[in-house]
Amino acid sequence: CPCVPTEGAMMDNRFATALVIACVLSLISTIYMAASIGTDFWYEYHTLSPAENVTEAGRGIWEEFVSKDADEKTYTDALFRYNGTVGLWRRCITVPKNPHWYSPPATFSFFPPPETDMTTNCISFSLSDQFVEKYIEPGNHNSGTDLNRTYLWRLQFLLPFVSIGLMCFGALIGLCACACRSLYPAIATGVLHFLAGLCTLGLVGCYVAGIELLHRKLPLPEDVRGEFGWSFCLACVSAPLQFMAAALFIWAARTNRKEFTLLKAYRVA
Repeated sequence: CPCVPTEGAMMDNRFATALVIACVLSLISTIYMAASIGTDFWYEYHTLSPAENVTEAGRGIWEEFVSKDADEKTYTDALFRYNGTVGLWRRCITVPKNPHWYSPPATFSFFPPPETDMTTNCISFSLSDQFVEKYIEPGNHNSGTDLNRTYLWRLQFLLPFVSIGLMCFGALIGLCACACRSLYPAIATGVLHFLAGLCTLGLVGCYVAGIELLHRKLPLPEDVRGEFGWSFCLACVSAPLQFMAAALFIWAARTNRKEFTLLKAYRVA
């Protein structure tokens, strides 16, 4: 750590304010990234038909959904039918709490159908699921490997952790700079935050591309609407916050260093 004690004493309020704002932006972006990774609302499906109208065939679909052997086509069909949500780690559907005791309402009745309690069933992607190959025809293992979707899926799993790791490493360098009473190491912190922003931006791009390619293989039914959820929005907001924090760290360190060098040269002269 390049310790220059006198440089820390020369820092004026402009640079201190820039560092404080950069630290706040870095903290907010870290919280947003952690929240987006840990939640399941990256993409949401909304069906226009009532989710509680479960037929025997429908029961079989969502029972296969909870199976660990469910392939991509099986769980995607269940997501379409039962208001599913997809995260980086889990997939969820909304189904009746007691489907075996429920029958769809009759076409005509003097009495309104009973309300059905709904529950959310979630299945986590295992570590092996994150690196499993995607097929050209989802669910058909004999159709060959779809390399584009395979690597997009793997990148969208790895990039958020790389992003958070870079920001944490940048925070350690910042603590080292504080201990040494030097502002110059903040340049490294800014560079790491810039790289973290690129990773977050890559994550967003990979996820959007992966969803679009999946829907080309498995088009949405006419009565199903898909949209990006708030977890995805948190990741989208995190990227510009990381870039802004990086710019402030680099600006404060370089400008303070330049002014300190000029002042030192003036005193020597």
